Amino acid sequence: MTHTLHLTVHCPHPGLAIATIIGDMDVRTAPTLRSGVLEIIEQGHSRLALDLAQVGFCDSAGLSAIIGIWHAAQAAGGSLSLAAVPDRLMRMLRMTGVDSLLPVHATAADVTDQPTSANR
Repeated sequence: MTHTLHLTVHCPHPGLAIATIIGDMDVRTAPTLRSGVLEIIEQGHSRLALDLAQVGFCDSAGLSAIIGIWHAAQAAGGSLSLAAVPDRLMRMLRMTGVDSLLPVHATAADVTDQPTSANR
C-alpha cells in the first residue's frame, strides 16, 4: 500500500464529472477522497462517476467514502456510478450489497455513452 491518492477530474458533458482515482482508498486517504469529490459535487457536477481502474487497494474506510459520496450526490439531486472497478474491490461491493445501489460500468468511456436525464 502506498497511502497516496491522486484525483483528477474530467467533465465530458455539462453536469457530468468523471473523477479518476489513482492510488489506495484506505483509512489514510479516504478523507482526501471524500473532500475532493464533495468539492466536485458542490461545483455543480451532481452526476458523477468514479473511475477506479488505477485503485490498488480499498479498505472499509474507502468503501465508506464511496457510500458518503453517493449520499452527497443524491442530496444534490444527482447520481454516482463506478467505472473500471478492480476485481478485489468488486468482490467487496458484492459482499456488502453496494453493487446493487450503484451502477457499475466496465470503463469510464461507458459512462460518457450513457444518456443524460435531459436526453431520455
